[in-house]
Amino acid sequence: MNVIAEVIGAFWLFIPSYVANPSAVIFKGKTPMDFNRNFFDGRRIFGKGKTWRGFIGGTLSGALIGLIQQTISFFLKSPYFPEFSISFTYSMIFLLLLSFSSMLGDSCGSFIKRRLNFPSGSEALILDQYPFLICSFIFFYFFNSSLFYQYVWNIYSIIFLIIVTIILHRLVNIIGYKMGKKEVPW
Repeated sequence: MNVIAEVIGAFWLFIPSYVANPSAVIFKGKTPMDFNRNFFDGRRIFGKGKTWRGFIGGTLSGALIGLIQQTISFFLKSPYFPEFSISFTYSMIFLLLLSFSSMLGDSCGSFIKRRLNFPSGSEALILDQYPFLICSFIFFYFFNSSLFYQYVWNIYSIIFLIIVTIILHRLVNIIGYKMGKKEVPW
């Protein structure tokens, strides 16, 4: 397989993670994941921006996009658009868990930001962009290592995903801000 197929394939495989994370903003919700509680350091656990409805909505959105991708991949049979699995049931479970891991990573980033005393909604380079991707990487490795090694575990794919994450994160947040879904453009 050539490098371009690996890079495009890696991006294709992580689209559910990229969709889950910003989709949470669309669903918002009223019930915070931390139920307005503080950690033992006196700061909120996650902050007001992390809600159960957003978490679940983001997870389901990522999985739905992944199922659409799986259908496309099934018919195309192209190394540029790999299938998540040959089993529909395994694909469904995998995509739900991949999207869940994206949301979990985003929540971990928020948890760390609160521990570092960043106010909810404030910008924190790296903590805003990468925890969802790191958590998705870890999940992907453990639950589909053969596909991970085939497409993701090479320097070109990793560099591409790191760069595209910064670009997409900024672009999606600006769009969300202009649509009135976000209070700040980051």
